[in-house]
Amino acid sequence: MKKRSLGAFSVNPIGLGCMNLDHAYGPPVSEAQGERVLLGALDAGYDFFDTATLYGGSRNEERLGKLLAPHRNRFTLASKCGMAIIPVDGKMTRVIDGRPDTLRRECEASLRRLKTEVIDLYYLHRWDKAVPIEDSVGALGDLVRKGDIRAVGLSEVSAATLRKAHAVHPITAVQTEYSLWTRNPEIAVLDACRELGTAFVAFSPVARGYLCATVPDVNALDAKDIRRAMPRFRPEHYPANLALLPPLQALASEVGCTPAQLALAWLLHKAPHIIAIPGTTNEAHMRDNLAAGDLALGDSVMQRLEDLINPRTVSGPRYDAQATREVDTEEF
Repeated sequence: MKKRSLGAFSVNPIGLGCMNLDHAYGPPVSEAQGERVLLGALDAGYDFFDTATLYGGSRNEERLGKLLAPHRNRFTLASKCGMAIIPVDGKMTRVIDGRPDTLRRECEASLRRLKTEVIDLYYLHRWDKAVPIEDSVGALGDLVRKGDIRAVGLSEVSAATLRKAHAVHPITAVQTEYSLWTRNPEIAVLDACRELGTAFVAFSPVARGYLCATVPDVNALDAKDIRRAMPRFRPEHYPANLALLPPLQALASEVGCTPAQLALAWLLHKAPHIIAIPGTTNEAHMRDNLAAGDLALGDSVMQRLEDLINPRTVSGPRYDAQATREVDTEEF
C-alpha cells in the first residue's frame, strides 16, 4: 500500500476514525474492546488516528491518550477543536465556538487528555460563522508557532472558505464527508485542495454503514444514534436507498471484496490527495478496511459504481436543516 502525503507527514491512505468508539452511533464500547480495536489497528499497520474534543464529551481523546501515548512515535495524530459538549444552563450541550481564546484553551486540554506534547494535525471542527475564519485560523497558526500543534486543518468548509483560511496560514488538510452517496466535495473542494497542496481527508467513507455488507436496520439503532435524524435513513427515503444496494453488492462479489472495501477503493482511486478514515468498533472490519488500500479498480468498475450510486439516484439530503446550517460545504 503506497503512502500518501498529509502535509509534512506520510501516511497510509486508510486511517482510523476513532469517533465510533465513544460517540454518535450508540453507547461507548468497553475499555477492553476499545483496546482491542486501537492497539489492533496499530499492529495491523494503521499510522493515522483521528479524534476530536467533541467525541464522547472528550472521552475519546482520553481513551486514545491512555492506550496510544506509549506508542506515540508510531503514528500521526489528528484532533479537532471549535466544537465541544459543555454545560449550558445546567445541561450538557454541543456548542460551536471558534473564538481564539476558546481554541487555545481546548488545545491545552486536548494535549493533556492525549498525553502528548504536540498534536500533529489540529482541525477547526466547524467554522463558527460568528467569528471570521481568518481569526480562528490565525489562532491555530499561533499554536503551530508555539509548538503545540504541527499543522492546521479545517472540517466541512467550502472552497472559498478554504482559500481565505489558506491565505492566513497553510491548511494541511480539509476533512469532509465523502463517499459514493455523498459527493459534495466534487463540486469544488477537491479541486481547491489539489491546487493548494492540501490533503483531503474523507470521513464516513462507507456512508455511515450504508455501504457495508450488513446495512443498518434503522429500527434497531440506539435511541441516540445520529442516523435516526439523518434524512437518508428516514422512512421517506431509506427504502429507495436500500434498493440501490443489490447491484453494488453483486459488483463487490465480482471484484472479490466486501461492499465496504469496494467503496473505500473507489474513494482512493478518485484522486491521489485523498485519505479515508473509516471508523469501526469491530476488529475484523478494521482489518478489512485497511486491506482496501491494496485493491486495484479498473475504469469500467469505477464507472459502474458511479452510475449506481450518485446524487441523482440517492434519495434525501445528507443532513437535516439544523446540521446543514452548521456546515459550510457546497450543495448540489
